[in-house]
Amino acid sequence: MAFKPNRRPRRPLDCRGPESLRRYNHLIGFEEDTLLAETAVRLTTTAKTAGCAAKLSPSVLDAVLKRLPPQTDPNLIVGFETSDDAAVYRLRDDLAIVQTVDFFTPIVDDPSLFGQVAATNALSDVYAMGGRPVSALTIVAFPASSSPEILEQILRGGLAKMTEANCTVVGGHSIRDDELKFGYAVTGVIHPGRIWKNVGARPGDVLLLTKPIGTGVISTALKQGRAEDAWVVASTASMTRLNRDAAEALHEIQDAANGESSVHAVTDVTGFGLLGHAREMAIGSGVSLKLDHTRVAYLPGAVEAARGKFFSGGMKNNREFIEGCAVFLPSVSEEFQALFYDPQTSGGLLVAIVPESAKAAQAALERRGVSAQLIGEVVAKRSPLIEIA
Repeated sequence: MAFKPNRRPRRPLDCRGPESLRRYNHLIGFEEDTLLAETAVRLTTTAKTAGCAAKLSPSVLDAVLKRLPPQTDPNLIVGFETSDDAAVYRLRDDLAIVQTVDFFTPIVDDPSLFGQVAATNALSDVYAMGGRPVSALTIVAFPASSSPEILEQILRGGLAKMTEANCTVVGGHSIRDDELKFGYAVTGVIHPGRIWKNVGARPGDVLLLTKPIGTGVISTALKQGRAEDAWVVASTASMTRLNRDAAEALHEIQDAANGESSVHAVTDVTGFGLLGHAREMAIGSGVSLKLDHTRVAYLPGAVEAARGKFFSGGMKNNREFIEGCAVFLPSVSEEFQALFYDPQTSGGLLVAIVPESAKAAQAALERRGVSAQLIGEVVAKRSPLIEIA
């Protein structure tokens, strides 16, 4: 599959109303007098589940992966044993490649925007490992009965985000499928001594989260035609924000540490929800976590959508898998508990960092327009594994 450069501007968003259309058009650089194009099909209505909520249940994956034989290649630095965000393979002493793949069903209605979200989400795993994305292969499952124009707009949207990330789309593979799916296999580069993993958190570390949560409940509300315009605009803006700026800020803090490791663990928060990815960090690091739900940032409309019980099947799977090792204090109401299990698409980075570097990290993030929240701390291993106050 070969792709031509994007020579035409992206089409404006067909969302829930004129106000959200105007706001989105402003985000992507359209003038106010640009005609508002309409998409014939709401993409979210064509999928059974939306975005990263379409992932397999973590309990199924966990059971299967445990039965697979371990990798024995000495150049494999990070494999699938710790459920990390991407694989890292050493090419030489000063160079390794980061490899990841991510694709999913539509989480927004506009085709171009769907392509952007899918690209941003796929790139995120490379940033979460500390790497720099360099190339990508496209993955497309597309209904034969659907319009080629929709496919073109999806590809253009994805290509625009890959271009923003300085990542070259070199080809891909497509199949016919009754349910639309789109994403990328991304390759990045990294120095073997500068890898971030989702393990390595230490007691005394504090936890930073670089994006608000709530994309899952908002996308479910959108699928059911119940999401407000402002919710969708804020959610899509978050999902199309590259984690590159957050990663660069963390690199700045790491470089200023004079050889000492200040960033101990990093993971991006996606389909397994904030608690699912926090669980992986805690178990892999041999520690426990304390989280404060009042310090977490929530997308506009996320709490209202959770109160309206716009819950996906992915949330149900996450809750069933995680709730045995997570305890909520009585002060945490049901809607906030649900949001901790909510599957995220293209979420932020969850970072375990030494407390002495936390304020400097927040300042470095703020300089890049990233509002990161201190949401908890790492403690010595105990029961429960994760406590949420």
